[in-house]
Amino acid sequence: MRPTHAVSIFSFMDRSDIVFAEKDAPLRADVHTFGALVGDIIREQGGDALFECVEAARRTAIRRREGVEAADAELAALTSGHDPEGAALLVRSFSTYFRVVNRVEQVHRIRRRREYDRDPNVPAPGSVHEALAALAAAGLDTDGAHALLTRMRIEPVFTAHPTEATRRTVLEKEQRLAALLLERQNPTLTPRQAAVTLARIRMEITTSWQTDTHPSVRPSVADERQQVLFYLATTLYHILPAYCESIEEGLGAVYGPNPRGEIPSPLRFGSWVGGDMDGNPNVSADTIRDSLASHRTTILRCYHEELTELASVLSQSSVRVGVSREVLDERDRYAAWFPEAAALLPARHRDMPYRILCHLMKARLSAATGSEHGFRNPGEFLGDLRIMADSLEAHAGEHAGAFLVRRALRRAETFQFHLARLDVRQDALVHRTVVGALLGDAEWVDRDRSTRAARLRRAILDGEVPSAAPDVEQQKTLEVFRAIAECQREHGPEAIGPFIISMAEGVDDVLTVLLLARWGGCVEDAGTVPLDVAPLFETVDDLTAGPATLEALLADPVYAGHLETRDRRQIVMVGYSDSSKDGGVTAARWALQQAQAALTEVAHRARVDLTIFHGRGGTVGRGGGKPSRAILAAPPGSVNGRLRVTEQGEVIDAKYGSPGIAARTLERVTGAVALATALPRPRDTPEQRWHALMQEVADTSRAAYRALVHEHPHFLEYFRTATPIDVIERMAIGSRPPSRRSGGGIENLRAIPWTFSWTQNRHVIPGWFGLGSGLDAVSRRHGIESLQEAAEAWPFFSTLLADAEMVLAKSDLTIGARYADLAGDTGRVVFPIIQEEFDRTVAHVLAILGTTTLLDGDPTLQRLIRLRNPYVDPMSFLQVDLLRRWRAAGRPEDAHVEALFETVNGIAQGLQNTG
Repeated sequence: MRPTHAVSIFSFMDRSDIVFAEKDAPLRADVHTFGALVGDIIREQGGDALFECVEAARRTAIRRREGVEAADAELAALTSGHDPEGAALLVRSFSTYFRVVNRVEQVHRIRRRREYDRDPNVPAPGSVHEALAALAAAGLDTDGAHALLTRMRIEPVFTAHPTEATRRTVLEKEQRLAALLLERQNPTLTPRQAAVTLARIRMEITTSWQTDTHPSVRPSVADERQQVLFYLATTLYHILPAYCESIEEGLGAVYGPNPRGEIPSPLRFGSWVGGDMDGNPNVSADTIRDSLASHRTTILRCYHEELTELASVLSQSSVRVGVSREVLDERDRYAAWFPEAAALLPARHRDMPYRILCHLMKARLSAATGSEHGFRNPGEFLGDLRIMADSLEAHAGEHAGAFLVRRALRRAETFQFHLARLDVRQDALVHRTVVGALLGDAEWVDRDRSTRAARLRRAILDGEVPSAAPDVEQQKTLEVFRAIAECQREHGPEAIGPFIISMAEGVDDVLTVLLLARWGGCVEDAGTVPLDVAPLFETVDDLTAGPATLEALLADPVYAGHLETRDRRQIVMVGYSDSSKDGGVTAARWALQQAQAALTEVAHRARVDLTIFHGRGGTVGRGGGKPSRAILAAPPGSVNGRLRVTEQGEVIDAKYGSPGIAARTLERVTGAVALATALPRPRDTPEQRWHALMQEVADTSRAAYRALVHEHPHFLEYFRTATPIDVIERMAIGSRPPSRRSGGGIENLRAIPWTFSWTQNRHVIPGWFGLGSGLDAVSRRHGIESLQEAAEAWPFFSTLLADAEMVLAKSDLTIGARYADLAGDTGRVVFPIIQEEFDRTVAHVLAILGTTTLLDGDPTLQRLIRLRNPYVDPMSFLQVDLLRRWRAAGRPEDAHVEALFETVNGIAQGLQNTG
């Protein structure tokens, strides 16, 4: 099946200025093929007039990018004045292309990885195999490598932040599209099979075209939970064993056969969905209970399906092969416990002990929690799988099913009965207010931190109870801790992750949680609180003060006692989003780097096992970028075998949307954690002399950023008019409000819609603004050579520049100027400041890197951005025109809003960034 029209729409073949490497020739062919298919679908679904309009806009956008002076006005004319429905169709045409090409690019990355995998002796870039080879070359022996891999713990934590602007229905279609694109790579397909595969690809694209891309109503917490469970229970459950096997294979390839036993999976997963109360009134004690109940239902359903598969394979007859006494005893015991389930088994299966045990294990999984014969904990379930695996290996079953049982074991060890730990989070101010009221102190919130800490200490040690009955709102807070205690009893102590305190400022904020936990009934018989408490340092000032706060916390006698009950393990969370919004990306990155180093030193002196939890977002302005590069640039000793990091919004789909990409993502992170742990940079490296220079860069960049964002009298007006924030605030892309607290200022707006807005208008200032001023000041004072030396040899600084370079390349102030025009006189005041800083930043980044064009050192990314820009530009022009007309009409809730939603989705698809 081929497109019925010979079209060139979205074909890169007509871009003579774009050069593809030989390894990317299949990508070029696929993009050409499926670009033509998208063009055919546009003509079929929208008619010839739409097709011709899209083609005209595409070609004009390319001419504009090639420097044809008249093309800018021509593109503006082509994209202006459309009725909302027509504008939406134009945008849908371009966004449909990007949805397809994004999946084509994913499939190409999988294809490239498979090419590496064909030679087991050559490690793939970023793989665990490659990392272990580097460690072996550095002198790590077999015992050291085994010990390292055994103690590692990597925990992605999925959040419900509203950065995914695409509804789940469309994401599912895109996942099926990716699977079909992979299927199409199979060289054994017959012509008929290939035609059917292409027809199914066309069906998925066409039905996506006919499906509204954004939800019509704001998703509930339950909707967000189902979205996260979708990835956990499908992609990640599926790839987990293969991921573990890749670690074993890498170890074997480098060190030879492993006599020390199986490497346990370093992976665990977490979630914030249903537990993140910070600024979200829809999250409560009930959502905590509901979420963990859903986690349990989901993972037990996965185990049911896996046991069904095992039963179909493990057909061994006891008359043909030996079976261990433990398997037979367990079979008989379960048959007595579940006689109805046993009676349903066909008589012909009664000499198949493994098959019978699998079916009866399903009956035990189905038994109600807490019932007499249900699995009391995942350890009992794991025990059954182990006795089957041991029996198979002892009776010639190594190649007769033991492999599949071991895979089931891997999954059960990782996901247990709770699938993912549920973190709970709340704003420190909420807790302060509640405790002050319950202590009967009307001035509590205004008292200094040390006074509050002393009072809390006494209340905890004396077993003090609230001085007054809690009101409805206070009762809600106490009920959260009751729910935590119930869920720990029902789902196990590992089901609840840390209790995270947003905007934590002092020891009193942590002691407040311990007191509330006691008052809420989250306390064990021995009087201990079974909860890890994690302060979250978010602003630049809080990050700077964070190490002193941690030191005081670890020295606090009440908290020190609590820490002993938690095996002296402490989690500290550091926030990338709010620190960047507060002081700019450069100052935030440096504050985060220094904070991590100092927190690590404080914990080391106190002999506390510290895990730094990274609250990253998808964009560079919110801590995004290449994860492996960030891990390797972390301060020495701060990784120490552990990585806990948030995964948010569209990043979840980009990293875990298909099995091949998910496996690649996790392996790269694992390899980087291994390298950062076993080959940390010495603490006395030459990079120490660059710290003073970096402090100057950070201080100057922060001053420049704050002068614009927080101090310029017209900046807030510029933000509200030169970005589509008023559209984004109306979009149903998250269950929580766009602002953390009441008030319309920048300080109250969440970092996500803040960053999303600047990405949409192509300014992307959260990812670079202020850096140029900082680099300029240091270059003038110390010479550019010092910065060039740091960029060459200091991973932190080179990563900062690489991330900034990528953001600068994705920014486009020629497009941004059109958005600035929406701000009228304010735009004519503010935009020149932004343009000047942009030019300054680009000039200094290029000078330090010794290049003439952004991304000269990353030609693949440079090419992708150059290819994508002409296809994003028409959507940006359309968005500006629609914004102008909609605002002039008083921002009515009409078809213009729907068309604007379409532009937001389309631009997000094209730039592959939202928040």
